Amino acid sequence: MKMLLVASSILAVLMGIAAMIIRMKAAKKPTSAKKIILPPLFMSTGALMFVIPEFRITSMQLLEAMTVGMLFSILLIKTSNFEIRNDDIYLKRSKAFPIILISLLIIRIIGKVVLSATVHLGELSGMFFILAFSMIVPWRISMYWQYRKLKAELAKGPLNNKTIL
Repeated sequence: MKMLLVASSILAVLMGIAAMIIRMKAAKKPTSAKKIILPPLFMSTGALMFVIPEFRITSMQLLEAMTVGMLFSILLIKTSNFEIRNDDIYLKRSKAFPIILISLLIIRIIGKVVLSATVHLGELSGMFFILAFSMIVPWRISMYWQYRKLKAELAKGPLNNKTIL
């Protein structure tokens, strides 16, 4: 049991590092609606875990995980902004984003360690999937709205090197 907890925590750290690297690379290239929408769609396939009974959670656990995920998403939403450069839309670099991502990761790992004493590992995995999904979906919806707003501004005419959001 402890080995699974350690292994999943190490995997979470590696995924966090990968997310930061991907985010830094993404800021160098123009973004698109597809780049904003696809990650939560790909992640949604993870919900298949709930087909297996040991991963199923109670209604209260679902509500708790969703609430925490949505609260965490506020930090991601606040640090994700776009700008127009050379008539393209780019994700604006935020110095706070890596700090927030690392902080959220540490909070999740501490939560996992604390909760693993009272919640079955399968249920805990289900709860953390719901937490992550509930964090990513509102964040990406917000990003998509910002992107659409800038796309409309671009359609009105050239705005070279102007930061809108």
